[in-house]
Amino acid sequence: MTKKISDSLKISFLDQNTWQGANLTDNAAKQIKKLMKQYPNTQGLALSIKQSGCAGFSYIFDMIENPTENYLFFEHNGAHLYIQKESMPFIDGTVIDYVQEGLNRMFKFNNPKAQHACGCGESFSV
Repeated sequence: MTKKISDSLKISFLDQNTWQGANLTDNAAKQIKKLMKQYPNTQGLALSIKQSGCAGFSYIFDMIENPTENYLFFEHNGAHLYIQKESMPFIDGTVIDYVQEGLNRMFKFNNPKAQHACGCGESFSV
């Protein structure tokens, strides 16, 4: 089956059982659980990508109320992460952390599929 992320990019999918998935660190799980408490009508955090930025793709986080079969579910220490199936070829095997750098707190991605990242860290390419 072929799905589109954009009009210019088509992805052929393997069976979802072949995905390594995504791993959350304890800090990332703690932050996601905090967000889940702030938004009690949601099921968790949804992760996808879109074509954007100077390197090609950006990570997109949204709280998700009603996940569909278009999402894969991952759980760590009570934190619920839903990843859009269309995004898996680009982020499979990624470790997601939540870190503090100076005054900033943010999710960080250790993505083994990323070949390049832009200087500001907002986008990546595969």
